[in-house]
Amino acid sequence: MFAALLTTLLFSISAICGHRTSTRLGGVEANFWRICGATFFLAIWANTLGTGTSGAAFHIFVLSGLAGIGLGDTAYFQALPRLGSRRTVLLTQCLIAPFAALTEWLWLGTRLNLAEIFCVVVILSGVVVALAPGDHLKIAPRRLWIGILASTIAALGGAFGAVLSRKAYFVAHAAGEHPDPGTTGYQRVIGGAVALGLIFLIVKWRHTRRRGDDAQMKDSFSPREKLRLWPWVLVNSVAGQTVGVSCMQWALENTPTGIVTAIIAMTPIVMLPLARIFEDEKITARSLTGGLIAVAGVLGLTFWR
Repeated sequence: MFAALLTTLLFSISAICGHRTSTRLGGVEANFWRICGATFFLAIWANTLGTGTSGAAFHIFVLSGLAGIGLGDTAYFQALPRLGSRRTVLLTQCLIAPFAALTEWLWLGTRLNLAEIFCVVVILSGVVVALAPGDHLKIAPRRLWIGILASTIAALGGAFGAVLSRKAYFVAHAAGEHPDPGTTGYQRVIGGAVALGLIFLIVKWRHTRRRGDDAQMKDSFSPREKLRLWPWVLVNSVAGQTVGVSCMQWALENTPTGIVTAIIAMTPIVMLPLARIFEDEKITARSLTGGLIAVAGVLGLTFWR
């Protein structure tokens, strides 16, 4: 539970940084450099203090990265500049939890009891109450639907990636292995880095012919303005894909995916103060009410666990 809550805090910081970089660099490029940084930091950890690329479940962790990072994060970074950070996280995280719980139940046979299901529903309800889009935000219909589709794909990729990590831990434990979260995060990011590298090369190759949203955003910022974004890219990489995902891997080792992802769904609520500072989002009475409902769900889940 503590690992999942820590993941929530780190993901909220990452989402703020990710929104800023994706709206200026473009979703694909921002995500690519974030993963490059995470691969570098996690490689140092895994090859000095961890077990590197060894282990019976290495190939499953790589597949987890292909699904969660290659597919999920690519779609997530396309939704960020279209919906904004809080709404992207709201849609993605609230869909990941039921997708993950259903997938793990059908594939691995992990069931949640009625009390746990009730608490998960309370958490997701609190998030929806707090962060349902208001009339003050106007989004063009085309951008809105592309953002919703991208968030849904991100949720599917993230859910399947999380369940694959759970499966990988089962395989590792059956082989008498207990890999540390930094090592599993590194093995997972390898799969994601390969996928994102290919996507990045294709996008760069087609950049001069393309006239999509990413191209328009990139062309509107000078090289000097882009240079100022690299601290945000670094923080995004460390908070999200390096330490944050390692904490998520730590949580998934011993806790069902549906519970972990439901707790992480509180990320947009934790983001409220940050969004107020960096994106001028208002904290309303509804936001506070929804936050209290979600926290009550987490407390109930902790009690029943």
